[in-house]
Amino acid sequence: MKALITGATGFVGKRLLHRLNEPAVVLSRNAAKAEKTLSAFKVKAFNWDAENQPAPAEAFDGVDAVFHLAGDPVAEGRWTEEKKRRMRASRVEGTRNLVNTLAQLPKKPRVLVSASAVGYYGDRGDEVLTEDADPRDDLLAEVCVAWERESHAARHAGIRVVNPRIGIVLGEKGGAISKMLTPFKFGVGSPLGTGKQYMPWIHINDLVSLMLFAAERDSISGPLNGTAPNPVTNYEFTKTLGRVLNRPTFMPAPPNFMLKLLIGEFANVLLASQNAVPKRPLDAGFQFQYPTLEPALREILN
Repeated sequence: MKALITGATGFVGKRLLHRLNEPAVVLSRNAAKAEKTLSAFKVKAFNWDAENQPAPAEAFDGVDAVFHLAGDPVAEGRWTEEKKRRMRASRVEGTRNLVNTLAQLPKKPRVLVSASAVGYYGDRGDEVLTEDADPRDDLLAEVCVAWERESHAARHAGIRVVNPRIGIVLGEKGGAISKMLTPFKFGVGSPLGTGKQYMPWIHINDLVSLMLFAAERDSISGPLNGTAPNPVTNYEFTKTLGRVLNRPTFMPAPPNFMLKLLIGEFANVLLASQNAVPKRPLDAGFQFQYPTLEPALREILN
C-alpha cells in the first residue's frame, strides 16, 4: 500500500510511518524540513499550505491510501480567538483543499482516512457513546462535525472515507502521557475536577493498527471510535497511573475555577466526559492489543 500522509511529523504520523510497508509521500508546510525530520523513513515530501491552497496533484501519483492527520494542536497554547480560528481552519479548510484535489485526480486513491476526534460528542457524563451517537454543539463538536463533513465530499468522487474519532492517545515520548508525568513524578498527581469524567483513551499502537485495518478493508467506512474498549474515569486513570509509576495520588484535585484560570478554555476539554466505545471496530473484527489501561501504561512506562 502506497500511502500519503498529512501531519506526518506529529506523534501519530511518525508511528504510522514506522508501520507502513513502503516509503510514504508526505504533505507539509515545509517539505525540506519534513524530509530531514523524517529521514529515517525515506519519505518524499511536497509543500502544501493546507489552509490556503489545494493539495499538489503531483504528490498523489500511485497513491492507494491517504491518511489525513493534519490540524493545529488543540492541547497546545491558550484558546485565544486566533488559536480557535487556526484550530478550525487547519481542519475544515485544510480538508476541503485536500478533497478538492482528490476529486480532480484522473486516478484516485482507494480510501481517505480522515481524522476526527471524540470531541464530536461533547460532555456526556456516563452515557455510553457508540459511533451512532449525535454530536453536541460546543466548539470542538462543531469543528469535528464540519471536519468530517468536508471529508465526506470525497465520496462523490468514488473514494471510500473513514473517520477515526480519536480519543486520548497514550504512547512513549509524546501524546497525553508526556503532559501528565511531571506532577506524578513529584508525588502530586491528582484527579481533575470530580474525577468522575470518562477518559476515552487508546494506546498509540492500537490507533495506528486501527487506521491501517480500516484502510485495507473495503467494507469499512464512516466514523470509527479510535478508543480502547474499556474507557475509565479520570479518578481510575489517576490511580492506575500512580500505581504503575509507584507514586502517591492522594493530593486534592485543583478546583475547576483554578484549572480554568491556569489554562483557560481548554480546561473544559479536560473536565468533559466521553464514555466512547469502539463498537464499529469490534463489530468489524478488530482486535485491540491493549484493551485495558494498566497493561497499556506498563508497556509505555516500564
